[in-house]
Amino acid sequence: MTERTRVLFISSPSFPTEGVASEEEWEAITSICRERDLWLLYGAMFEGVLFDDTPVRNPAALPGMRDRTVTVGSVLLEQRMIAWRVGWVVAPGDLVNDVSRVQIYNGLAPSGFNQIGARVALRLPDDHLNLANAECQRRRDETLRQLTVCQRFAPAGTWSLLLDVAALGLDCVEVSNRLLEQDVAATPMRGWGGDVGDRHVRFVFSNEPVERLQLLGGRLHRALEAAKAGT
Repeated sequence: MTERTRVLFISSPSFPTEGVASEEEWEAITSICRERDLWLLYGAMFEGVLFDDTPVRNPAALPGMRDRTVTVGSVLLEQRMIAWRVGWVVAPGDLVNDVSRVQIYNGLAPSGFNQIGARVALRLPDDHLNLANAECQRRRDETLRQLTVCQRFAPAGTWSLLLDVAALGLDCVEVSNRLLEQDVAATPMRGWGGDVGDRHVRFVFSNEPVERLQLLGGRLHRALEAAKAGT
């Protein structure tokens, strides 16, 4: 934070670490905004995709934050409607007009079909999202069981998790390539956050049934052995 800072951007769950801010962390974030008179730009695209009965916390509802929080939402992630290009911004007062002008010149107009589909998705009962979250949590749990070979970050929400391959003395790109030889697609996180990102590969578990995820441990072991051997 410097004297030039005007906006603090936070998403929870975050991407790509998939961490969810705790009450203590939200208090720290909002205290900074209040004390320094900052806007909070809140990415809410994954807001409802949470595991382990974690409650939804929207920062606009916290003390002193209603008039300084801009919330950006979308059907892209929470409703699993990738590429539908329907989103929204909730902002206080006249700021909404400024955001609208920015969108006119920088956004892509969603088609009528997309708008109708988004409306239907957003009007579905809560059970729709709850059932999807329960299945995604099953897939997360199985993935965690398979990735015990080195340190991994257990996500509290969203679709994926990170595996620290640098802890084994391995390079993330090399491990990603070796995993692909085992029919496993994992993203090397080089370029996603300096030295910290460079330590990891990312596994997306949301689109894989538990039965397929049960094969991951053996394939990962063979990929790591090949990376260590350099063959």
